[in-house]
Amino acid sequence: MGSCSSRSTLSAEEHRLAVRTAVDTVDGRVPVIAGAGGPLGAALRQARQAAEAGANGLLLMPPYLTQGPADGLHAYVGAIAEAAGIPLILYQRGGVVLDPAVAVGLARIPGVVGLKDGNGDIDRMARIVAAVRREIGDDFTFFNGLPTAELTVPAYRGIGVELYSSAAFCFVPEVAATFCRAVDGSDPELARRLIMEFYAPLVELRCKVPGYAVSLVKAAVRLRGLDVGPVRPPLVDAAPEHVDELSRLIKAGLAIAGAEPRR
Repeated sequence: MGSCSSRSTLSAEEHRLAVRTAVDTVDGRVPVIAGAGGPLGAALRQARQAAEAGANGLLLMPPYLTQGPADGLHAYVGAIAEAAGIPLILYQRGGVVLDPAVAVGLARIPGVVGLKDGNGDIDRMARIVAAVRREIGDDFTFFNGLPTAELTVPAYRGIGVELYSSAAFCFVPEVAATFCRAVDGSDPELARRLIMEFYAPLVELRCKVPGYAVSLVKAAVRLRGLDVGPVRPPLVDAAPEHVDELSRLIKAGLAIAGAEPRR
């Protein structure tokens, strides 16, 4: 699944171009899930232009700043789902913290097909999964969407959330693919080693500075040889000493995965 969800830093035209570029690049080989969210007017525009650009679905980010009651969130999601006309995945993160009953209500909205969790409250997610499975059925899809989801794959799978998104795939696809195969049962010991020697230290590095979940990905992509430019304010680029640490982690991860370093 291709994802294009960093729409909070993009202009409307940049968002449209990013989705269109992703659609053209994958050429039908994988679904493209575009980001939308923020103020209702902006979210509606992003949803419509993503659908027009050929996206296969939407990842709906939380509303901007304003926190309303469950009925207001239901109306927000419903309006965007109707405007898009393509499948919509809710992103529970930041200010969006759902109770099981609210999650069930949102899952009943036509077009809403999944929930991606970026908060990491396992107890809450276990109750949401149980409620949605009971009231909606098994077709509704759940994702572990934490910034470095691999670290928590075992915990999420314990509550029935099998799928996860991989930020590491953006810069070390060799490591991410190796981990995915290993954690799916081919080599549990290799999966454990990658967690302990690559993903856990990466999480520790990510936690050093707010926004590093994005900044480190850009720094890592540059280290792998693609000039993607700096991050945009209010984020800051990774400090030189943190880039050096990141470089060491990338080399370690590639070595464990048996992949050759490249630029």
